[in-house]
Amino acid sequence: MFISGGLDALLHPHAKAARAQAVTEPITDTLGIDQDPATLVRVNGAVMVVGGVLLGAGRVPRLAALALAGSLVPTTLAAHRFWEIDDPTQRQQQRIHFLKNLSMLGGLILAATDTEGRPSLSWRAKKRARRALDALPTGD
Repeated sequence: MFISGGLDALLHPHAKAARAQAVTEPITDTLGIDQDPATLVRVNGAVMVVGGVLLGAGRVPRLAALALAGSLVPTTLAAHRFWEIDDPTQRQQQRIHFLKNLSMLGGLILAATDTEGRPSLSWRAKKRARRALDALPTGD
């Protein structure tokens, strides 16, 4: 899903740029950057392709899942704005896609936090910090 959707965004960004503008405009205005929506769609597509390949290959799966989760949020908010659709059939279809993406987000969050029996990055960082503090000379 991520690879094919990402490739489509890379190859056809202008088809998605108009819908993406509802999400990109508040972000670019807040950050004070001047970036056209088509470029942001391409960047998001690239994240989806790279993240999808890495996750599928089992390479840095937590980082890949986290990147995919970050790309899925604006994609979902831009592409599946069911609350703005008047036609009941289209509204229902977009709501289904929105909820599907929400469930994928849940799976990505699980994949991003799954340690597969290995210590988490947070645990390892805390352990190293404790070791560093223990190695410091005391003022005795």
